Amino acid sequence: MAKKRDGGGLSTTQRTARFLGVSVLAGAVLAGLALPAAGALGLAAKGSVEGFDEIPANLKTPPLSQRTTILDADGGEIAKVYSRDRTVVSLKNMSPYIQQAIVAIEDARFYQHGAIDVKGILRALNKNAQSGGVSQGASTLTQQYVKNVFVEEAGDDPDKVAQATQQTIGRKVKELKYAIQIEKELGKRKILQNYLNITFFGEQAYGVEAAAQRYFSKHAKDLSLEESALLAGIVQSPSRYDPVNDPQEATRRRNTVLQRMADLKDITQEQADAAAKKPIKLAISRPKNGCITATDGAGFFCDYIRKAFLGDRTFGKTRKARLKRWDQGGLTIRTTLDRQTQKSIQASIAKHVYEDDQVATAATIVEPGTGKILGMGQSRPYGFRGNQTMINLSVDHNMGGGAGYQPGSTFKPVIAAAALEQGTNPEQEYPSPYRMPYPSPVQTCDGEWRGSGETTQNENRKEVGPYAMKEATAKSVNTYFVQLISDIGICPAVKMAQKMGIERADGKPLQQVPSMTLGVQEMSPLTMAAGYAAFANGGEYCSPVAIESITDARGRSLKVPQTSCRTAMSKKTADTINTLLKGVVEDGTGKEAGLSGRDSAGKTGTTDSRYAAWFVGYTPNAAGAVWVGDPQHQRKMYNITIGGVPHDKVYGADTPGPIWRDAMTGALAGRPAPALPTVPIGDPDKDKGKAGDDKGGKHKPGRGHGGDNKPGGGWHLPGWPDILGGGNGGW
Repeated sequence: MAKKRDGGGLSTTQRTARFLGVSVLAGAVLAGLALPAAGALGLAAKGSVEGFDEIPANLKTPPLSQRTTILDADGGEIAKVYSRDRTVVSLKNMSPYIQQAIVAIEDARFYQHGAIDVKGILRALNKNAQSGGVSQGASTLTQQYVKNVFVEEAGDDPDKVAQATQQTIGRKVKELKYAIQIEKELGKRKILQNYLNITFFGEQAYGVEAAAQRYFSKHAKDLSLEESALLAGIVQSPSRYDPVNDPQEATRRRNTVLQRMADLKDITQEQADAAAKKPIKLAISRPKNGCITATDGAGFFCDYIRKAFLGDRTFGKTRKARLKRWDQGGLTIRTTLDRQTQKSIQASIAKHVYEDDQVATAATIVEPGTGKILGMGQSRPYGFRGNQTMINLSVDHNMGGGAGYQPGSTFKPVIAAAALEQGTNPEQEYPSPYRMPYPSPVQTCDGEWRGSGETTQNENRKEVGPYAMKEATAKSVNTYFVQLISDIGICPAVKMAQKMGIERADGKPLQQVPSMTLGVQEMSPLTMAAGYAAFANGGEYCSPVAIESITDARGRSLKVPQTSCRTAMSKKTADTINTLLKGVVEDGTGKEAGLSGRDSAGKTGTTDSRYAAWFVGYTPNAAGAVWVGDPQHQRKMYNITIGGVPHDKVYGADTPGPIWRDAMTGALAGRPAPALPTVPIGDPDKDKGKAGDDKGGKHKPGRGHGGDNKPGGGWHLPGWPDILGGGNGGW
């Protein structure tokens, strides 16, 4: 027998089933209102609704996520970042029109009913029964607010969002109970304020203030009648009524809101008609979210701030807690970034290295004594397109960087400092031949290193000793420093590096091998800059910091991490290193990096095969590191053009050095120029043999050729080739 159907195509059985379905909710509501402590509700859909009295009494409302503003050291804005674009404002900072409009279209009886609109439920029940479905809802603004709280708490987790918005009787009953609580605790005006701050208005705008800025480039308090009606109309379906993508549909919806306001006597019919005749006039402000909007190349520093926040237990015991706090936003973060320094870094980089060059550069400047990061930049821009990258070439891997880059000879001052701390006299000489095997064995922290025939050599064949420390540093003589580390042992060098905060960029322990003296283990510019700052600071190392202060959305100050300072070496050792490294920029490999009219010191570095070139240097008030190379470690810097300048070979002096010089010159312009403390080191030519002498210097190995068939006083070490001895004359 055929089932009887109505005009809509539904059988009587189907209509009855749907009627019963929508009736369940009404029954649950009424039962809950009448008997909130009666235990489990006797519903047909048993198991789908929690006992009303078993639902927790208090709704935990998470703080609304808001934008976080990141500032430089002087309070200038670097960028705004947020998971949701929202600025919370009070009702007094919202136009009365938007308050009236949202109530009119979403819950006209808002001020007459309690948490639940019983009349609305009965009206919806009757309407839905007639249609055989759920064609009309009955949620009050308070209930909608509760639902939005659940959505806000879900964050960006799609599963939690689905749970928060699922159309089940159980979720509806939970909303209802919390709505009752909210009405008692907050009152109507506070509920309306919260609703207008939490709800989504489309186009990435959460809350009415962000919506007013997005669509009209004005504050919510300045919204006109027609603008308020437009925004209120969007809430029901942000995609359908989006005025940017469908102005006609948005206009129809706006006019519906205007008429509803007139029907409720919020405005006159004349006002509604006049407003409805006006075309929509948008003044769109596109979202300006994230570090990609940072100016002066500070996008990487901005991203570093996020990494620093998420990695520090000061802001939460677990990473999950810190991430939740960051996503919640509403913070104002004042950083250590010095705008003058940042501008100077970027200007120097742009002058010397182009963003589409085959190689890249990165530079970081820190302040000795405080650890403050004053500037951080690179030639590859922050972003996802073309030559852009999201990898911060200045920092370690765990802070958003890559695997690091071999610092080459910029590591030699660490070995020199370790030797001086062990009592080595800076006038100590070594034969320093052009080529030599690595001495073996050499003491390590937990045993000894033994070689298997490895050799090292100097940059060119003319670099042959003997040399003392100052000249060896100025000329960056590899064999001198290999001999030096073999004398003092590897462990003091490792410990000195650790005290100076110099670690591998990949987070692994330093390998205890003699070749570490030549900078063969990958490190980052920030690490090297902060380490060298200890020389400028009398031997005291201070860990890098980027955050000065943080206030939350209520203006309360949060605790922030502080720099950690420790003595890495004696002041005498630091001052001796200053003397050595001043020689590098005055008479050595770093002459092109010297600063005019200002004391400076530094060291060049070039790695094997020229995959990287460096200059790391400092003044008393700033220490900086510059790296140039291929981030992928594939392009050797031979026969290459960088910044429009062709190079047969790239040295630390000819590209990183000038970048450092120009960046530091601009960063320090107009600022004090104190002197670097130094100590006198003996004349490197004292008592050395000279070209044409019949013999080497007294008790010292000869430096030039002695006379024919005359011993030059050269060294002869067991197990080394005779060429290392005096041989036919000296060296």
